[in-house]
Amino acid sequence: MFNYNVRGENIEVTQAIRDYAEKKVAKLEKYFDESPDATAYVNLKVYPDKTSKAEVTIPLSFLVLRAEETTDDLYKSIDFVVDKLERQVRKYKTKINRKSREKGVEGFVTSLEDHSGDEEEPQLEIVRSKRIDLKPMDSEEAVLQMNMLGHDFFIYTDGETNDINIVYRRNDGRYGLIETASLN
Repeated sequence: MFNYNVRGENIEVTQAIRDYAEKKVAKLEKYFDESPDATAYVNLKVYPDKTSKAEVTIPLSFLVLRAEETTDDLYKSIDFVVDKLERQVRKYKTKINRKSREKGVEGFVTSLEDHSGDEEEPQLEIVRSKRIDLKPMDSEEAVLQMNMLGHDFFIYTDGETNDINIVYRRNDGRYGLIETASLN
C-alpha cells in the first residue's frame, strides 16, 4: 500500500482534497503483484490565473512513475494525472516487467488485460549514436554552451567536483541541473 505525502502550493489541502487525491492515486496499486512499500508524492498547485496543477511522483526501487497535468479545475487535474500514469504503466508494462525481473524485483502484474490494440507501442530503437568529450566547466558555462548549440540539454564535467552533470531547459523556460554521484 502506498504511503501518501500530499502537499499544496497556494492552496490549503483540505481533508476532502487529500482523500480524493489518495483515492485516485490508490487505483495504481492494482498494477502490482504485491503492494509496494512506496511513498506517492502528490503536489497540488493553484496559480493566480486560477489554473490548477497536479504532480504525482512515485519512486519505486526499479522505476520512477511521474506525471503532471494542468487544467482549470484541481479535481480534473488529479483525474488526468492518474489517467496519464495508468496509460504509462499499461503502455510500458512489458518493458517494466522485463527490467524488474532482470533486477530480481517482482513488481508489476503480468496478467493485465491486453490493450495492444489501444495504441501503437513505439519502438525504442536508437537511430543515432554520438560520442562527446566532456570539458570541465561550471553550470553557467554549460547553459551558455547548450543555448549556443540550440539543444534542450547539455552534459559536462563539473570543474570543481569532476562529476558528470547535466543542465536542461525546463518547460517553463528556466533551467535545471542534474548532479550525478557514484553509488560506490
